[in-house]
Amino acid sequence: MSTLIRRRSTPRRAAWLIAVGAVVALLLTTALANSVSAHGSVVDPASRNYGCWQRWGSDFQNPNMATLDPMCWQAWQADPNAMWNWNGLFREGVAGNHQAAIPDGQLCSAGHTSSGRYNALDTVGAWKTSPVTNSFRIKFYDQASHGADYIRVYVTKQGFNALTKPLAWSDLELAGQIGNTPASQWTPEAQGVSIQVPANAPGRTGRHIVYTIWQASHLDQSYYLCSDVDFGGDAPTTPPTTTPPPTTPPTTPPATGGCAATYRVTNSWTGGFQGEVEVTAGASAIKSWTVTWTYANGQQVSSSWNATVTSSGATVTARNVAYNGTLAAGAKTAFGFLGSSTGTNTAPTPTCTATV
Repeated sequence: MSTLIRRRSTPRRAAWLIAVGAVVALLLTTALANSVSAHGSVVDPASRNYGCWQRWGSDFQNPNMATLDPMCWQAWQADPNAMWNWNGLFREGVAGNHQAAIPDGQLCSAGHTSSGRYNALDTVGAWKTSPVTNSFRIKFYDQASHGADYIRVYVTKQGFNALTKPLAWSDLELAGQIGNTPASQWTPEAQGVSIQVPANAPGRTGRHIVYTIWQASHLDQSYYLCSDVDFGGDAPTTPPTTTPPPTTPPTTPPATGGCAATYRVTNSWTGGFQGEVEVTAGASAIKSWTVTWTYANGQQVSSSWNATVTSSGATVTARNVAYNGTLAAGAKTAFGFLGSSTGTNTAPTPTCTATV
C-alpha cells in the first residue's frame, strides 16, 4: 500500500516542482530584463549605435542602407543587438580607471564589452556626423533615472582623422564635465530623465569624435559613447535682428564677387563615397557663395554637412549655411557630403559664384 501511494504521488510532486521552477524562472527573467532594459546614451549628438537605431530601427533590413549609411550597415550586419540595446553600452567594476580597462582602438565598444556585441562601433570610416559649433552641449538620456557621479565629455584633437585612425586615449582632450548630479536634478522626459552638459572645443574644424563617459550613480557602472560630429565654426549666440522687407524690390541686384571651389573624394567604398569641397574667397570679402557641379557617371549626393545641397538630375548645387557664408578676402571654408556611385566616380569640376 505504501508503495502504491508513492507511485501515485510522484507525478503530482513532479508537476508541482515543474510549476514552481517555471514561476522562479519567470521571476528571474523578469528581474534580469528589468535590470538591463533601461539605461541611457547620448542622444544629441547621437552616439553611433543610437543614431543607427534612430535612422534605421524601423527599416533595418533595407538594402539601401549599404549605400546611404554604410557604417550603420556594417554594424547592423555584425550584431543588430548593438542597436536594439543602444542604451546598454557599459562596463562594470572599472572603479574610475577607464584607460586601464579599455585599450586604444576599442573606445567606442567599451573594450569589446558584452561579449563583443558592440565591436562594430570601433570600425573606422565615414560615420554619419551631426553639425556642432565649437561651443556646444551634449544631451544625455537616462531611461532608468540613475543620475550621475559625473559625466565627462572629450573631443578629438585638431588634426585627428576619424576616417583613417582608430580612436585612442591620446587623441582626446577634455571639453566639458559635470560632477555628482542626482536624477532629481535632471529634466523629466516621457520615460526617464535627461541632462545637457556644456562643452567647449576651440580651434576644431571638420569631422571629429565626441567621447562621453557617464559614471552612473546606482553602482560602479561606466558608459562609453562615441558621437561623430562636424565642427562648422561658432554660430551666433543670439538670433540676428530682422527688418521688414521693402515695399518695392531693389533696383540693382547684389554685386557679384569672386570665389573658387575645389572638389575631392576623401573616402570611398563599394557603391558609395565621401567628398569634400573647399571654397576660397577671391581678392574681396564675400557675403555668400554657391557652388555647382555636374556628375558624369550617375553619382548622387545623399547627405551633406556645412552646406545646403540640392540636386537636379546630374547637376548639384551647394549653398552656404548661416555661419560660413561670410568670408574675408582669401579666406576658406569647406563642406562635406556622402554620395552613391555605380563604379566609375570621375571627379567633376565645380564652379563658384559669390555675392559681396
